[in-house]
Amino acid sequence: MPDTSDRAPKGGPAPRRPAWYAVPPGRWRDWLTLLHPPYTAWHLSYVLIGASLAPSFHLERLVATLIAFGLAVGVGAHALDELRGRPLGTEIPSPVLATVAAAAIAGAVVLGALGTEQVGWGLAVFIVVGVALVVAYNLELLDARLHNGTIFALGWGSFPLLTAYYAQATTIRPAAVVGAAFAFGLSKAQRELSMEAREVRRRVVTVEGERTYADGTRRTITHASILAPLERGLVALSWSTCLLGVSLVLARTGH
Repeated sequence: MPDTSDRAPKGGPAPRRPAWYAVPPGRWRDWLTLLHPPYTAWHLSYVLIGASLAPSFHLERLVATLIAFGLAVGVGAHALDELRGRPLGTEIPSPVLATVAAAAIAGAVVLGALGTEQVGWGLAVFIVVGVALVVAYNLELLDARLHNGTIFALGWGSFPLLTAYYAQATTIRPAAVVGAAFAFGLSKAQRELSMEAREVRRRVVTVEGERTYADGTRRTITHASILAPLERGLVALSWSTCLLGVSLVLARTGH
């Protein structure tokens, strides 16, 4: 059953957007919201960073890796997430979400399988792990034991960076491990901020209290005063990580 906890009752105020990047509801606009554009771009940036850290650089492999992760993470994972609980409140039919998720994940697997001809069968390990992460995390399988901050940081931060590195170098070296640690930490911070922001945006109805400063000044605590710094931080982290990834690729291609 869809989660309607963030929807206003009939006759009440309009419900808040389920996320800072969500667009107004609509047949096609629901799909844009579903893709979580800033977060998808953020995690695809780890693919750019991982490929750029590798000692060898193959642009065609990077493009294929980007498309595969775009399908699996940007489309497949988010469709599964919306299928389970409707956190974004879209009206996309469940059979459509399931079909799109399956097709997107299958497309990513096919691209990965084709890539084994150039990269080698070691890539198959990343394919299997990737599919398992997307399905288990977003459908909260195994009693949601894998649905936590650590798995998110590994699966949506470290994993794309390591996969992209391996697709270029066919091995994992210390530079990739250190880079994966960076992606883990940044993704962990992302989840902590976004979980709190979503809690405030979707579930908090009223806020009461005030801040008292050393000089005696008092300021009322409001819903906006709690939410704004969290989301401003997420906005800044998303575009700055994207710029880092693009700059590294430009450096590797001589631009």
